[in-house]
Amino acid sequence: MLLLHGALGAAPQFDPLVPLLADRFTIQTLNFQGHGGRPFPERPFSIHHCALEVLEWMQEQGMEQTDIVGHSMGGYVGLYLARHYPSHVGRLLTLGTKFDWNPEGAARDTKMLNPEAMQQKAPQFYSAMQERHGPGNLDELLRRTAEMMTRLGESPEVTPEDLAQVHHHVRVAVGDRDQMVSIQETAAAYRQLPNGQCAVLPATPHPIEKVPLPRLVAEIQEFFC
Repeated sequence: MLLLHGALGAAPQFDPLVPLLADRFTIQTLNFQGHGGRPFPERPFSIHHCALEVLEWMQEQGMEQTDIVGHSMGGYVGLYLARHYPSHVGRLLTLGTKFDWNPEGAARDTKMLNPEAMQQKAPQFYSAMQERHGPGNLDELLRRTAEMMTRLGESPEVTPEDLAQVHHHVRVAVGDRDQMVSIQETAAAYRQLPNGQCAVLPATPHPIEKVPLPRLVAEIQEFFC
Protein backbone atom coordinates (compact mmCIF):
# COMPACT_ATOMS: atom_id res chain seq x y z
CA MET A 1 0.00 0.00 0.00
CA LEU A 2 1.31 3.42 -1.00
CA LEU A 3 0.43 6.52 1.05
CA LEU A 4 0.49 9.74 -0.99
CA HIS A 5 0.72 13.11 0.75
CA GLY A 6 -1.09 16.27 -0.22
CA ALA A 7 0.09 19.59 -1.62
CA LEU A 8 2.58 21.19 0.79
CA GLY A 9 2.72 17.84 2.59
CA ALA A 10 5.48 15.28 3.02
CA ALA A 11 5.85 11.58 3.70
CA PRO A 12 6.77 11.97 7.42
CA GLN A 13 3.24 13.22 8.08
CA PHE A 14 2.20 9.58 7.82
CA ASP A 15 4.69 8.41 10.48
CA PRO A 16 2.04 8.16 13.24
CA LEU A 17 -0.26 6.20 10.92
CA VAL A 18 2.19 3.64 9.52
CA PRO A 19 2.68 1.56 12.71
CA LEU A 20 -1.08 1.27 13.11
CA LEU A 21 -1.36 -0.37 9.69
CA ALA A 22 1.86 -2.38 9.63
CA ASP A 23 0.30 -5.58 11.00
CA ARG A 24 -1.98 -5.91 7.95
CA PHE A 25 -0.25 -4.00 5.17
CA THR A 26 3.20 -3.39 3.75
CA ILE A 27 3.27 0.40 3.81
CA GLN A 28 5.31 2.60 1.48
CA THR A 29 5.52 6.39 1.26
CA LEU A 30 7.28 8.88 -1.00
CA ASN A 31 7.89 12.60 -1.27
CA PHE A 32 6.85 14.34 -4.45
CA GLN A 33 9.53 16.53 -6.00
CA GLY A 34 9.93 19.85 -4.22
CA HIS A 35 8.38 18.42 -1.04
CA GLY A 36 10.10 17.24 2.12
CA GLY A 37 13.44 18.66 1.03
CA ARG A 38 13.52 16.96 -2.37
CA PRO A 39 14.91 19.08 -5.23
CA PHE A 40 12.49 20.97 -7.43
CA PRO A 41 11.94 19.75 -10.98
CA GLU A 42 12.75 22.05 -13.88
CA ARG A 43 9.16 21.80 -15.12
CA PRO A 44 6.12 23.29 -13.35
CA PHE A 45 4.14 21.23 -10.85
CA SER A 46 1.25 19.21 -12.30
CA ILE A 47 -0.85 16.21 -11.37
CA HIS A 48 0.32 14.47 -14.52
CA HIS A 49 3.96 14.74 -13.52
CA CYS A 50 3.19 13.67 -9.95
CA ALA A 51 1.60 10.55 -11.42
CA LEU A 52 4.70 9.92 -13.51
CA GLU A 53 6.79 10.24 -10.35
CA VAL A 54 4.71 7.49 -8.75
CA LEU A 55 5.14 5.24 -11.78
CA GLU A 56 8.89 5.84 -11.79
CA TRP A 57 9.05 5.05 -8.08
CA MET A 58 7.04 1.85 -8.60
CA GLN A 59 9.40 0.77 -11.35
CA GLU A 60 12.39 1.36 -9.08
CA GLN A 61 10.71 -0.77 -6.42
CA GLY A 62 9.91 -3.53 -8.90
CA MET A 63 6.22 -2.99 -8.17
CA GLU A 64 3.65 -3.59 -10.91
CA GLN A 65 0.55 -2.57 -8.96
CA THR A 66 -0.26 -0.99 -5.61
CA ASP A 67 -3.23 0.00 -3.50
CA ILE A 68 -3.22 3.72 -2.73
CA VAL A 69 -4.36 5.90 0.14
CA GLY A 70 -4.12 9.52 -0.94
CA HIS A 71 -4.63 12.57 1.24
CA SER A 72 -5.85 15.72 -0.51
CA MET A 73 -3.73 16.14 -3.67
CA GLY A 74 -2.40 12.61 -3.15
CA GLY A 75 -5.89 11.25 -3.74
CA TYR A 76 -6.20 13.34 -6.89
CA VAL A 77 -2.93 11.86 -8.14
CA GLY A 78 -4.23 8.39 -7.32
CA LEU A 79 -7.38 8.98 -9.34
CA TYR A 80 -5.33 10.33 -12.25
CA LEU A 81 -3.27 7.14 -12.15
CA ALA A 82 -6.38 4.97 -12.01
CA ARG A 83 -7.82 6.79 -15.02
CA HIS A 84 -4.73 6.87 -17.24
CA TYR A 85 -2.60 3.97 -15.93
CA PRO A 86 -5.27 1.60 -14.61
CA SER A 87 -3.17 -1.57 -14.47
CA HIS A 88 -0.85 -0.03 -11.88
CA VAL A 89 -3.57 0.75 -9.32
CA GLY A 90 -5.46 -1.72 -7.15
CA ARG A 91 -7.96 -0.20 -4.75
CA LEU A 92 -7.91 3.51 -3.95
CA LEU A 93 -9.04 5.50 -0.94
CA THR A 94 -8.96 9.29 -1.04
CA LEU A 95 -9.33 11.57 1.96
CA GLY A 96 -10.01 15.28 1.73
CA THR A 97 -9.46 15.38 -2.02
CA LYS A 98 -10.74 18.47 -3.81
CA PHE A 99 -12.80 17.74 -6.92
CA ASP A 100 -14.61 21.03 -7.57
CA TRP A 101 -11.85 22.99 -9.28
CA ASN A 102 -12.85 26.33 -10.80
CA PRO A 103 -11.13 29.69 -11.33
CA GLU A 104 -12.91 31.46 -8.47
CA GLY A 105 -12.16 28.77 -5.91
CA ALA A 106 -8.56 28.45 -7.03
CA ALA A 107 -8.07 32.22 -6.76
CA ARG A 108 -9.48 32.15 -3.23
CA ASP A 109 -7.32 29.21 -2.14
CA THR A 110 -4.08 30.54 -3.61
CA LYS A 111 -4.36 33.73 -1.56
CA MET A 112 -3.52 31.62 1.47
CA LEU A 113 -0.24 30.56 -0.16
CA ASN A 114 1.33 34.02 -0.19
CA PRO A 115 4.55 33.65 1.86
CA GLU A 116 4.45 37.14 3.37
CA ALA A 117 0.80 36.84 4.37
CA MET A 118 1.41 33.38 5.82
CA GLN A 119 4.31 34.64 7.95
CA GLN A 120 2.13 37.44 9.32
CA LYS A 121 -1.12 35.53 9.88
CA ALA A 122 0.20 32.08 10.77
CA PRO A 123 3.85 32.35 11.83
CA GLN A 124 3.86 29.03 13.69
CA PHE A 125 2.43 27.23 10.67
CA TYR A 126 4.98 28.92 8.42
CA SER A 127 7.82 27.82 10.70
CA ALA A 128 6.51 24.26 10.78
CA MET A 129 6.36 24.24 6.99
CA GLN A 130 9.94 25.51 6.80
CA GLU A 131 11.02 22.63 9.03
CA ARG A 132 9.13 20.16 6.86
CA HIS A 133 10.47 21.30 3.50
CA GLY A 134 13.68 23.16 4.32
CA PRO A 135 13.92 26.90 5.03
CA GLY A 136 15.26 27.69 1.58
CA ASN A 137 12.55 25.74 -0.22
CA LEU A 138 9.25 26.84 1.26
CA ASP A 139 8.63 30.10 -0.63
CA GLU A 140 9.37 28.39 -3.95
CA LEU A 141 7.10 25.49 -2.99
CA LEU A 142 4.28 27.88 -2.13
CA ARG A 143 4.71 29.73 -5.44
CA ARG A 144 4.75 26.59 -7.55
CA THR A 145 1.79 25.10 -5.69
CA ALA A 146 -0.22 28.28 -6.20
CA GLU A 147 0.58 28.19 -9.92
CA MET A 148 -0.55 24.56 -10.15
CA MET A 149 -3.79 25.33 -8.33
CA THR A 150 -4.48 28.22 -10.69
CA ARG A 151 -4.04 25.89 -13.67
CA LEU A 152 -6.30 23.28 -12.05
CA GLY A 153 -8.94 25.95 -11.59
CA GLU A 154 -8.77 26.71 -15.29
CA SER A 155 -8.44 23.10 -16.47
CA PRO A 156 -8.95 20.28 -13.93
CA GLU A 157 -6.76 17.24 -14.56
CA VAL A 158 -9.44 14.84 -13.28
CA THR A 159 -12.89 15.65 -14.63
CA PRO A 160 -16.30 14.07 -13.95
CA GLU A 161 -15.91 12.36 -17.33
CA ASP A 162 -12.59 10.93 -16.17
CA LEU A 163 -14.15 9.62 -12.96
CA ALA A 164 -16.80 7.82 -14.99
CA GLN A 165 -13.98 5.89 -16.69
CA VAL A 166 -12.40 4.72 -13.42
CA HIS A 167 -13.67 1.19 -12.81
CA HIS A 168 -11.52 0.46 -9.77
CA HIS A 169 -13.01 0.12 -6.32
CA VAL A 170 -12.64 3.65 -4.98
CA ARG A 171 -13.77 5.12 -1.69
CA VAL A 172 -13.81 8.91 -1.54
CA ALA A 173 -13.78 10.13 2.05
CA VAL A 174 -14.09 13.58 3.55
CA GLY A 175 -14.16 14.92 7.07
CA ASP A 176 -17.31 16.63 8.29
CA ARG A 177 -15.17 19.52 9.54
CA ASP A 178 -13.07 19.91 6.40
CA GLN A 179 -12.85 23.61 5.52
CA MET A 180 -11.11 22.95 2.18
CA VAL A 181 -13.30 20.24 0.64
CA SER A 182 -17.09 19.97 0.84
CA ILE A 183 -19.20 16.90 1.46
CA GLN A 184 -21.24 17.93 -1.59
CA GLU A 185 -18.33 17.84 -4.04
CA THR A 186 -17.14 14.53 -2.58
CA ALA A 187 -20.60 12.99 -2.98
CA ALA A 188 -20.81 14.32 -6.55
CA ALA A 189 -17.49 12.63 -7.36
CA TYR A 190 -18.68 9.38 -5.79
CA ARG A 191 -21.76 9.38 -8.02
CA GLN A 192 -19.54 9.51 -11.11
CA LEU A 193 -17.47 6.47 -10.08
CA PRO A 194 -18.89 3.16 -11.40
CA ASN A 195 -17.56 1.26 -8.37
CA GLY A 196 -17.35 4.16 -5.98
CA GLN A 197 -18.12 4.47 -2.30
CA CYS A 198 -18.46 7.60 -0.20
CA ALA A 199 -17.55 8.07 3.45
CA VAL A 200 -17.93 11.05 5.77
CA LEU A 201 -15.61 10.90 8.77
CA PRO A 202 -17.03 12.53 11.91
CA ALA A 203 -15.06 15.12 13.88
CA THR A 204 -12.45 15.20 11.12
CA PRO A 205 -10.87 18.39 9.69
CA HIS A 206 -8.67 18.66 6.59
CA PRO A 207 -5.07 18.60 7.91
CA ILE A 208 -3.76 15.04 8.05
CA GLU A 209 -2.18 15.74 11.45
CA LYS A 210 -5.63 16.44 12.90
CA VAL A 211 -7.43 13.42 11.44
CA PRO A 212 -8.44 11.02 14.26
CA LEU A 213 -6.15 8.07 13.58
CA PRO A 214 -8.41 5.31 14.98
CA ARG A 215 -11.15 6.49 12.63
CA LEU A 216 -8.83 6.56 9.61
CA VAL A 217 -7.29 3.17 10.44
CA ALA A 218 -10.75 1.61 10.72
CA GLU A 219 -11.72 3.14 7.38
CA ILE A 220 -8.60 1.78 5.67
CA GLN A 221 -8.87 -1.68 7.19
CA GLU A 222 -12.56 -2.00 6.38
CA PHE A 223 -12.07 -0.95 2.76
CA PHE A 224 -8.89 -2.81 1.87
CA CYS A 225 -9.22 -6.01 3.93
